[in-house]
Amino acid sequence: MTSTLRSRVHKHRSLIPFVIPAIAFALVFCYLPMVGILIAFKDNPNFGRYDAFEAFARAEWTLDNFKIIFSDPEIMRYVVNTLIISVMKIVILFPMPVILAVLISEVRKQGFSKMVQGIVFLPHFFSWVVIVGIFNSLFGMYGPINNIGVALGGEPIYYMGEPGWFRWLVVILNGWKEIGYSSIVYIAAISAIDPSLYEAAKLDGASKVRQIWNLTIPLIMPTIMTMLIIRIGYLMDAGFEQVYAMLNSYTRETGEIIGTYVYRLGLGTGSRDYGLSTAVGLANGLISLLLILCANKLSKKTMGTGIW
Repeated sequence: MTSTLRSRVHKHRSLIPFVIPAIAFALVFCYLPMVGILIAFKDNPNFGRYDAFEAFARAEWTLDNFKIIFSDPEIMRYVVNTLIISVMKIVILFPMPVILAVLISEVRKQGFSKMVQGIVFLPHFFSWVVIVGIFNSLFGMYGPINNIGVALGGEPIYYMGEPGWFRWLVVILNGWKEIGYSSIVYIAAISAIDPSLYEAAKLDGASKVRQIWNLTIPLIMPTIMTMLIIRIGYLMDAGFEQVYAMLNSYTRETGEIIGTYVYRLGLGTGSRDYGLSTAVGLANGLISLLLILCANKLSKKTMGTGIW
């Protein structure tokens, strides 16, 4: 195995200089900060009073932070919120980019196809602050949505402040922003399909729907499964930036997720519980790792394909 690895490195030696910056970036910004995981096993170091190393040394070793995670009902509620929002995104939004990619690939006019792609890709490049501001104006008390409702005889509703509406708005906004950009992967997979397969299907009398169902979908299924496995790995991350931008005091009960709770606990105003916030983040990461391992194994067993 060593000789094989050595031969492969020697064969691709010209590419090594291009890989070194990526490795260095991962080491410095991804792996080196993992040393901070040790804070989860400390009794809340006082980083405000002492420097980092002295505060860490003074704090006592403890497992109390993990005991709190599994005994605090408030944390369990945030876990449930995270899972509900993530599952809603997977069930409702995950098929959408596939459908959009199929529809775009069936457009024969290249100019129109490029225009549609540009329009649906554009929202991805807007920040969540901008998008939430736009939808706050649309769904606000005096926004067009409420104006239409009032004109039809209804009462104005502050949608962005309604706990029952919050999760649905998270899904709607995420879909509006990301469906177009997420379809790029599937468009590329569809474009790689041999056109002669469709010609053969036409000769056999297959309709367009049959061609999509029996050719396009099965041939891009490995790509779909790979993206699904990756998405399952983020099941415990319901979208920190989006939820943080949308969250307010009215919707905290149904909208607070693990990511926003960890931020509020460790860096929020009046709260500096670094030990507990690190422990929650570590537990969240381990659960995500377990989910992606199980999803990959299940995919390889049932579909014969996986990430590794």
